[in-house]
Amino acid sequence: MQKIYASPKAALEGVLFDGMTIMSGGFGLSGNPESLIPAIRDAGVKNLTVISNNCGADGFGLWMLLNNRQIKKMISSYVGENKLFEQLYLSGELELELNPQGTLAERIRAGGAGIPAFYTRTGVGTVVAEGKPVEEFEGHKYVRETWLRSDLSIVKAWKADEAGNLVYRKTARNFNPNMATAGKITIAEVEEIVPAGSLDPDNIHTPGIFVDRIIKSTINEKRIEKLTVREKETA
Repeated sequence: MQKIYASPKAALEGVLFDGMTIMSGGFGLSGNPESLIPAIRDAGVKNLTVISNNCGADGFGLWMLLNNRQIKKMISSYVGENKLFEQLYLSGELELELNPQGTLAERIRAGGAGIPAFYTRTGVGTVVAEGKPVEEFEGHKYVRETWLRSDLSIVKAWKADEAGNLVYRKTARNFNPNMATAGKITIAEVEEIVPAGSLDPDNIHTPGIFVDRIIKSTINEKRIEKLTVREKETA
C-alpha cells in the first residue's frame, strides 16, 4: 500500500472530523509534529479532544489549535509555559484532564497494546484518584486507570522507509512511539524518507504496521522552549 503523501494537507484528507480525538507526540517542543499541526488548524475542525503531554508553547505547536478555539478538551500532564492554556482552563473555556506524566504514558501504551485498564500506586489518596476504583494488592492501595486511544495519532520521526518503519532521534522519541500504536489512523511526518528495507531492523522504533500515512516534514524548526546556559567562567 502506498503510504507516502505529497503534503500534510493531502495526508489529512478524509481523516479529520469535528469532535474527534487526536494524539499528538512531543514533549515541550521536542518531537512535535510541526508540519501536521498547522494543517489541522487550516482544516478548521473543531470540538477536538487532544491527548498530548502539553499543549505547545506560546505561538507554536498545539498552541495554534488552542488559539483558533478548535480544542474542547486536553488530556495532558503539563500546562507549562503556555499562558493561553492556563487562561482558557481558568475561564472554563477548556476542559482539562490532568494526569501524572508516567500515568499518561502508560495509559497511551495500554491503548496501543489493547489493555483496557491497569492499576498504579501513583495518585492514590489525591484528587487524581477521585471517582476511580481503588484496590489493595500486597498491602498497598492502587488506583485503576483506563487506556487512551485516538481517532488519529500524529507523530514526528527522524527517518521512515517507504513501508512506514520509523526511527526517532534522541529526546524527540518521547511520547511518539506509544502514540503511534494507539491511533485508529497514524500519520508520521519525518525529516527523511529512505527506500524500504534500508533501515537496520534493530534500530527501528515503530514498525511500519502501525503507520498508515507518511509525509516529509515541511517545518523542522526544533525550537528550544526555555534555554538555560551556564555563565562563562572567568580565566
